[in-house]
Amino acid sequence: MDESADYFFMIPKKGSYAVMLGKQSIQFEKKPYIISSASIVGSKEAEGPMGELFDKAGYDDSFGAQNWEEAESRLQKEALEIAISKAGLTKQDIQMVFAGDLLGQSIASSFGLAGYQLPHVGLYGACSTCGLSLTMGGMMVSAGFAEKAACITSSHFASAEKEFRFPLSYGNQRPKSATWTVTGSGAFLVSSQPGKQTRAVMEGVTIGKIVDYGVKDSMNMGACMAPAAADTIVRHLEDFGREPKDYDKIITGDLGEVGQQLLFDLLAEKQIDITRQHMDCGIEIYDNEKQHTDAGGSGCGCSAVVLSAYILKKIEEGIWKRVLFLPTGALLSKTSYNEGQTIPGIAHGVVLEQYRG
Repeated sequence: MDESADYFFMIPKKGSYAVMLGKQSIQFEKKPYIISSASIVGSKEAEGPMGELFDKAGYDDSFGAQNWEEAESRLQKEALEIAISKAGLTKQDIQMVFAGDLLGQSIASSFGLAGYQLPHVGLYGACSTCGLSLTMGGMMVSAGFAEKAACITSSHFASAEKEFRFPLSYGNQRPKSATWTVTGSGAFLVSSQPGKQTRAVMEGVTIGKIVDYGVKDSMNMGACMAPAAADTIVRHLEDFGREPKDYDKIITGDLGEVGQQLLFDLLAEKQIDITRQHMDCGIEIYDNEKQHTDAGGSGCGCSAVVLSAYILKKIEEGIWKRVLFLPTGALLSKTSYNEGQTIPGIAHGVVLEQYRG
């Protein structure tokens, strides 16, 4: 190996690309930039409080496809196309794609992005996939293995119900603890250099652990994921030596109203109070009183489209200077659920800061 080659990563000294903090966190010395993003949503999301902020909305949730899975694939394909166009780039400028979704073997990503013919890293973090893809893309760019990486994820209400619960035609009842899977896709371009309209800077990441509190109810995703969110927040604050007040917002992905209260309770046991800083994408994306979405929104697309359309806008405008973005995921499958297994959770944290170039 050529020792002069400057390709080392996670060497804890000044001048390196990144520094390992504590047990689970990485602080980038060579910070990656989010230079573009795009969000596409379905009809229900377009009718919600953030409807005017999304780049594109489909008023027919089939998006012209023959089935729900193909519809979700089209979401990813078009979201990436919009993100690349907004950055003034072409697909040839992208070195790597990090993508995933909720469907079996991540078929929304593989079928939706196959036509781009770009090096593809398939990911699965359930509804934490937006944070996972940004973490992986940020690390690869910071380490110098890619100049530009695309990070993409999606979900679709109908394909998720079919995959994890019951087909829509069954007409099953939903308890108040249930969340509504967001139909949407978010795509982000992460670059080693600022772009023409840089949206945010990635300061660092905290990679979550799998946390299992023994919950088995697939209609209560908030309870499954809240322990993992609490664990990652505690670890992040310890690793970075910070307090909640050091952030303008601490934003979870899709805990919903049930999961949010559980998160507050779990953190209170550690003498941590984030009630002033906390926001949950699943709570904000819908108007529950008008749209009857029970505990709130969920799905990979939930945190992704809110990040692109709303959170990055606040950071770009300087309203929020530093945000801890924490997508949350419930790691279940049809097989594990039907075999009576518990539903573990995971949450990955990404620190986003305002670009001041």
